Amino acid sequence: MSGIVVLGGGFAGVWSAAGAVRLARAAGRDLPVTLIDPGDDLVIRPRLYQAEPDRMRISLDRILGPVGVRRIAGTATAVHTAHRTVTVVGRDGETAEIPWERLILATGSRLVRPGVPGAELLHNVDTLPAAAALDSHLHRLPHLPPGAGPGRYTAVVVGAGFTGLEIATELVDRLGALATPEPIRVVLVERADTVGPELGPGPRPQIRAALASLGVEQYLAVGLSAVEPEGVVLSDGTRIAAQTVVWTAGVQASPLTAGIPADRDRLGRLAVDEQLRVRGVPGVYAAGDTAAADAEPGHPVLQCCQHALQLGKFAGHNAAADLFGLPAVPFAPAPYVTCLDLGPAGAIFTNGWDRRVVATGASAKERKRKVNEWWIYPPTDDPGELLRQADYRFSVRDIPTPGL
Repeated sequence: MSGIVVLGGGFAGVWSAAGAVRLARAAGRDLPVTLIDPGDDLVIRPRLYQAEPDRMRISLDRILGPVGVRRIAGTATAVHTAHRTVTVVGRDGETAEIPWERLILATGSRLVRPGVPGAELLHNVDTLPAAAALDSHLHRLPHLPPGAGPGRYTAVVVGAGFTGLEIATELVDRLGALATPEPIRVVLVERADTVGPELGPGPRPQIRAALASLGVEQYLAVGLSAVEPEGVVLSDGTRIAAQTVVWTAGVQASPLTAGIPADRDRLGRLAVDEQLRVRGVPGVYAAGDTAAADAEPGHPVLQCCQHALQLGKFAGHNAAADLFGLPAVPFAPAPYVTCLDLGPAGAIFTNGWDRRVVATGASAKERKRKVNEWWIYPPTDDPGELLRQADYRFSVRDIPTPGL
């Protein structure tokens, strides 16, 4: 029995594997579960805007090893739905065909880089290597030669969405700690005519107030035309001297989804039914940033950690149930919430798709700390607790938060 193969070692992949094992144990059945990912760690991607990003990872073997999940360190390069195999290239360069009875595609999303001159000079916080490169770059700024230019401690963040707001506000403290006593400058650039365009009007007054209190400048209704070694050129001709330019605008589902013969949305996500089966492709499920699922009627899931965790648990459960001839369960996530970090200005916590503000400042920051530092971390070296949390009905509010 080749069992279930999970592609991707992010939140959706980890919880897909754990969810499948949980159902198998509950049913008293044996089920091989294999997870394939090029890395050895679960990267805590929602925290990569923070300092010291290299700390934001957990060993996959410490999470899934205790429940018997087999891990293959390799890159999936092709999915063969007709033959039910995956082509995987290992670290040694060798190619292997891995068979599967049920496949869960959870390979996440990738930042879309702009086609502008100098794009290779852009930083981002989409992956651990990129976030680590930005962190190293920031720490080199104090050691630049005196003639490095006027933008030594200026950072331009392109994209004033969720990620852009979090990295821009965090850079106020990160740059400030390096620049003392020199002044710093953080600039947000956004094509829309307002900050946080996808966040809606609910939290916008608080976001604007936070940016004003931190001195973060805003260039709205303009785009990025070029990146130069010592600054940027905007679409209206404005030039900003800056040694640091961070791109945060737009992501697409993993390119591996293109090899699945199914419909995809504008983000490249696979069309799935309410059980997270890829429509028209027997045996294949999608979870996390590769799944175009509905959270509620009229509200597709977002490419975010909150939905990735829940999609994974449902996909793992349903893939195992399908193999065992047990009833599947329709995807029904917990009510949608948003917790936006605003650096030294605190945070904003909202409820619902209209993002009704329920907490700001220090109280919302405490909530964000719980999310970032505890709730999104799966248990390690604890198979019982991992399987308890792998239940699709489990709520993060049931997780104890010592010291927070």
